[in-house]
Amino acid sequence: MKGKKIMFVGDSLSLNQWQSLTCMLHAAVPQSNFSLQRRGDLSTFYFSDYNVSLMLLRNAFLVDLVKEKMGRILKLDSIQNGNSWKGLDMLIFNTWHWWLHKGSAKPWDYIQKGDKLYKDMDRLIAFGEGLKTWSKWVDSNIDPSQTKVFFQGISPTHYNGAEWNASKGTTCNGETQPITGSTYPGGSSPAVVVVKGVLSNMSTTVGLLDVTQLSQLRKDGHPSIYGIGGAKGNDCSHWCLPGVPDTWNQLFYAILVTNRKSKI
Repeated sequence: MKGKKIMFVGDSLSLNQWQSLTCMLHAAVPQSNFSLQRRGDLSTFYFSDYNVSLMLLRNAFLVDLVKEKMGRILKLDSIQNGNSWKGLDMLIFNTWHWWLHKGSAKPWDYIQKGDKLYKDMDRLIAFGEGLKTWSKWVDSNIDPSQTKVFFQGISPTHYNGAEWNASKGTTCNGETQPITGSTYPGGSSPAVVVVKGVLSNMSTTVGLLDVTQLSQLRKDGHPSIYGIGGAKGNDCSHWCLPGVPDTWNQLFYAILVTNRKSKI
């Protein structure tokens, strides 16, 4: 990857994987010079010896969230910030986590589709519409011969113990062992079906980092009460590092290595 520019675009789960990858790469070449810079929503980890830029651009929805007189509007059919995604060698997109927020944590006041405004709508439907807009942007603006595109799969949460045959009030807090076997009792996330459906209808080849099921088995891998917010926060959404995102990156590396002949 010498001389390449690689960008993660997404929410805090993109941050999780980006942090993991920067640490793994630095551990592999500990004597190499590097710099870390953050400007606004863009963070860049640069390996000067290899001329490799590993970037993270914070963008929770991929589609536009804008402030207007009437409030914050999530525009399902608008992407105005895509210029910063152009001219790169590799893009790894992600979105889902923020589509589920409700109450005071909901980051929008209205959802807009076309000329219609909605106070709220089915989140899975909204997610699908936003992802279709993103897919059309990629198909229209990305040259596959120049830029390889991936989508970071749906990262699961562990707030409901009933999903792994524990009591409903059980969360990731205090869990010290993965789920045995290779099947998650709670089944797959419906968001996975949406993602796979959108990707299958694209003209651009987008590699799916399908990490959902293997991550579902790791109810023990979250910061829980040791994350931001402590016991009150009980973070069962993000992942400890070192931890699960390192496995995501090992699989990502395997994809890159096994597809070297096609220059991925």
